[in-house]
Amino acid sequence: MIYAYIENLNGKYKNSSIEIVSYAKNIADAQGDSVTAITFNAVDSPEILYKYGANNVYNIKNEALKNFDPKVYASLISQLIEGNYIIFSHSDESTSIAPFLVKEKEAVYITNVISQPLSFSPFKVKRNIFSGKGIAVVETSNPFLIITVALNSTGVKENPVLGRVINPLITIPDDSPYKVESIEESDSKIDLKEAKIVVSGGRGMKGPENWGIIEDLAQVLNAAEACTKPVSDMGWRPHSEHVGQTGKNIAPKLYIAIGISGAIQHLAGVNGSKTILVINNDPEAPFFKSADYGVVGDLFEVVPKLTEKLKSFINNKKI
Repeated sequence: MIYAYIENLNGKYKNSSIEIVSYAKNIADAQGDSVTAITFNAVDSPEILYKYGANNVYNIKNEALKNFDPKVYASLISQLIEGNYIIFSHSDESTSIAPFLVKEKEAVYITNVISQPLSFSPFKVKRNIFSGKGIAVVETSNPFLIITVALNSTGVKENPVLGRVINPLITIPDDSPYKVESIEESDSKIDLKEAKIVVSGGRGMKGPENWGIIEDLAQVLNAAEACTKPVSDMGWRPHSEHVGQTGKNIAPKLYIAIGISGAIQHLAGVNGSKTILVINNDPEAPFFKSADYGVVGDLFEVVPKLTEKLKSFINNKKI
């Protein structure tokens, strides 16, 4: 059995979870096996998971699981699994759960995977290393594997199956040492790590009072908002929007960097982006060396004009 851990936000499946089901289905097809998805307190229809290859869905509903506790979640998953592969997203939530399972099951742990398996005997796959600056090919003959897949790295493929929901009998542990004291949420309406497009600002924005142009562009593109470490440290934006080596690591299809010089610490968190657009008035800004496209100009002139052009383009397409 191939297992896929399905994250959800307020009961709605995250985009990354669809990618995880697709990844698990690819392994299942190669092994002549099936996919079982595991999720907690989901309200979305399981039909979404069937569409991408989940044969079975365990949706464990219990108010005691409302607050995320990695040790409790790992204990419950451990009660359910009987196969050799467990697939997770390489997200904060999943990478908090997986190590507990690795210890309990004495499994091999392969993180930040960016490719489909290159072989199965031995199991061989590519993964990101050195904050995304390098790629390693790892292999193992251990039959029990726990894998985390980098977000937006392997794509999704519809592979519909006839699925079913299973209500398993489980025991919820009550001795967890963890206690949730507070939850910090980004002002962005779109989950930053899930976003396909991210609009990010740096110190070139000159102050929080100018952030409206970032918000306007993000709204037009249906994008998430992000920022650099100095911006969050100065209190212009919440720390939950900080991307970089010491912040969130993201890999959107498009990353728009506005007024960001491109320090190596910031690049470490965004260099997994498929396309990078840099807007900066300094032609010598280091970020241009890593960009796919660059605009040299005053961001306070360039960004509003770009936003208006995009609005016009989108409105004309709707007509």
